[in-house]
Amino acid sequence: MGSEEFISWRNHFLLLLDRIPTPIAVCRADGEVTVANPAMAAEWGTAPVRLRGRNLHELFRPRAPGRLDRHIEALRLGRRPRHPIEVRWLVGTDGVEREGELLVDPVGDAFPASPMLLAVLRVRSETVPRQAEPMAEVSVVEGHILALAAAGATTAAIGKAVGLTVDGVNYHLTRLTRRWRVPNRTALVAKAYVLGVLSTREWPPAPAPQRARGACRSTQSPHMPPGSTR
Repeated sequence: MGSEEFISWRNHFLLLLDRIPTPIAVCRADGEVTVANPAMAAEWGTAPVRLRGRNLHELFRPRAPGRLDRHIEALRLGRRPRHPIEVRWLVGTDGVEREGELLVDPVGDAFPASPMLLAVLRVRSETVPRQAEPMAEVSVVEGHILALAAAGATTAAIGKAVGLTVDGVNYHLTRLTRRWRVPNRTALVAKAYVLGVLSTREWPPAPAPQRARGACRSTQSPHMPPGSTR
């Protein structure tokens, strides 16, 4: 396969990965994430590029201590463990814990000494603190996407500003639209103001820090690309 053909196939793979609603990551043999799709990044309220370089051992807490290490070592030795890994993880920094199953398999049929790994997450349940208001909570990335949408930015401009593809931005917008039960982007922005997700005292629009999971204390507005219109 030539370099041009390889790049073409890689781009097709990344585009497909962005559109899959299931959380997926491609990792090195030691568990280091090299590629993550928007659905996986959304579990931590961040962008896919910010998961790159992090490790499965850091992101997930197996129910059985050492289970993930043993699973990865078995794959390195050419064995395929039969059962998925039961894991827990924290969403953002607000203490919300989710549970699910992590399926980790080598990419392809061969078993080299250092195989690339495909990690697929099945979210089984989630526990939300009673004092939280899940309807009004958004991640930092979602808050910036809403603020840029409120300012009239195009989907492409939003993606460039927050480090996502167009499909990645659409994934977050669709997710919010379903969560808040609104029909379109205009209604989504309106509801974001009603719920207090966006500040009513700033222009360009900016997320309200107290509503964003993992938000810093800075009230700086997200970057608005010049000439962006809806």
